[in-house]
Parts: sequence; structure tokens; C-alpha cells
Amino acid sequence: MNIETENIPRKLEGKFGAMVVCCILGVGQLVAWNTILTISDYYYQVFPEYHPLRVLTLVYQPFVLGTIFILVFMGKKKKNQKQIAIGYTIFFIGSLLLIILDVATKGEGTLLAYIFLCSIVACFGMANAHVEGAMLGELSFMCPEFIQSFVAGLGVAGAITSALRLVTKAAFDKSPNGLRKGALLFLAFSTLIEFICMVLYIYMFPKLPIVKHYYAKAESNHNTGEHKLGSWHPLVLVASYNVWDAFSRYIPLSKHLKIESIKWITSCVLVRFLFVPAFYFTAQSADQGWMVLLTSLLGLTNGYLTVCILANKPKSKYNVLETDALGNLLVSFMLGGIFAGVCLGWLWQIGTKSSF
Repeated sequence: MNIETENIPRKLEGKFGAMVVCCILGVGQLVAWNTILTISDYYYQVFPEYHPLRVLTLVYQPFVLGTIFILVFMGKKKKNQKQIAIGYTIFFIGSLLLIILDVATKGEGTLLAYIFLCSIVACFGMANAHVEGAMLGELSFMCPEFIQSFVAGLGVAGAITSALRLVTKAAFDKSPNGLRKGALLFLAFSTLIEFICMVLYIYMFPKLPIVKHYYAKAESNHNTGEHKLGSWHPLVLVASYNVWDAFSRYIPLSKHLKIESIKWITSCVLVRFLFVPAFYFTAQSADQGWMVLLTSLLGLTNGYLTVCILANKPKSKYNVLETDALGNLLVSFMLGGIFAGVCLGWLWQIGTKSSF
């Protein structure tokens, strides 16, 4: 369903507040998983024999995909509001359990603790599937600025975790057991953000006048049934991107299909800039099927090139400290690029009647 923003009564207020809330909700949708990735060096110290980063990623992704497929097949049996509230609640409880797990085990890497950690990460995957697709679907019949704010929050989450990582590194670098202290600070920050998101979505967001207006509009147009994908369109795009992104990460396992040349990798990355005009013209005049195809190709190239870049060994030999620094630097640049990308996404409003 499409509801024009021009039909909003002028007396309604709270648009800017709703945009801020959407941005915070976007941060909460990704900050828990970003925290796991950022403190992976601590988990490597606690569980050196279990390859935590690789295993946790393999645990996380299938639960994201599996849960979102189940939600797609369930259709409208569960309302988006309830689904999103469940997702943020799982994020909050899972983040809190990570702190309890570390305190209870005193940072000792037992097999039982590792299994419990994997279980929590699996719950994060299910929470991600509950929140992301439902939020995009719900915001799709509201202001386009709401979706933009939510997506911007995803990039803000990466920027915040990167900045906090630098702060904790500087603060606890020479402190006894500093790595664990920094990890616990990260987990406390993540838990606080998830709690704020849970409270904001359940108690504040639905009560904003502009949001109540859109909910009422959605109810009044509930029986139209004459749209193609409608509010399902963002959900289908998210599912297409995630499926092909996950699939493409396994392609480089075959040596014949893996790009190892820096020049070729750089060329492929630069070619991806063609997605910008492709998405623009597709949004202007093409059918929704072409948008799904482009999104699938975006996910395919993203996962494939990410693995090729991260798995490409440097020519020079580095010691352990230098490789740790290079890893943090590489991830910082990647998250910085994601943050810059979502910020540049605001450029689509240039030349339109919509305001920030």
C-alpha cells in the first residue's frame, strides 16, 4: 500500500522525533552483532581452540535466513508490531546474558560456555530476522524519511562500535586484564542500547501523533488487495540480499573461483559503483522484479568480494601485534565505508519537496 506524505495533516507533529527514534532503532538492530564482531579478539583469547569468529558467523547467518524464511511463509499471521517487539526483547535479553555468562565463568573458556555463547548468537540471528524485515515493511507505508533514518542507524551502529573500540583500546591497553574489561564495557553498552530500543518501540514510537496517523491510514486501507508486493517489497529485497550475500561467501572456497589479484579485486570493487545509476533508473521506470534482481546481484558481489578481500594475505610478514592492528584497521575502514554509504543515501532527497 502507498500512502502519500502530502496527505498528512499539518497539525500532526513529531516527524523529526520519529526520525530520531527510527535511527536509534536502526542502531539497535545491528549493534549487538557488531559488538560480537568487535570483541572477537577477546573471544579468541578465551576460546583459542574453537575459532570463535568463523563459527559464530556460521551460527548467526543460518538463523537469520531460516527465521526470515519462516516469517515469509507465515505471511500476515503475526503483526509487525508484535514481531519487532519480540526481536528487540531478544536482543536485550541476549546482550544481558552475554554479560552474565562472562561474569559467571570469570572469563574462562569452557566448552559449555562456548556452546552457551553460540546459542545466544543464534538468538541474535533470530532477533535480526524479526526486526529488520518487519521494520522496513512497517516503515514502507509511512514517510520515506523514516526508512532512511532506520537504514542510517545501521551505519551509525558500525561507527559507534568502531569509535568505542578505539576508546577502550586506549583506556585499557596497559591495564591488567584490559581486553576483558573492554569487552565487558562493549557488552554493557550494547545491552543499554537494546533496552532503550525495546522501550522506545513498545512505549514511545506507537504514541507519536504522526505514527498513529499512519497506523490509522493502514487500517483504513487494509482491504485494498490491489497492489503487487506493497509492504512486502522491502522484506523481499532484504531476503534476496541476505540469501545471495550468504551464498556468495562460500564461492571463494573453490580456488578456481577465488580472485587473489589485488588489481582484479580493486577493479571489481570499482565496477560496483555502476549499481548507483542502475538502482536509480530501475527505481524510476523499471518493474519491481528488476529491483529484486539488482538487490540480489548487490548481495552476491558484496559477500564474494568481502571474503576475497579479507582472505587475501599481505605480501609482507607481520608479527601478531601488527596483524591485530591491521585487522582492526581493515574492519574500521569497512565500517567507515558502510557509514559513509548510508549517509550519502540522504542525497536522494536533493531536488525533492521532502525536507530533512
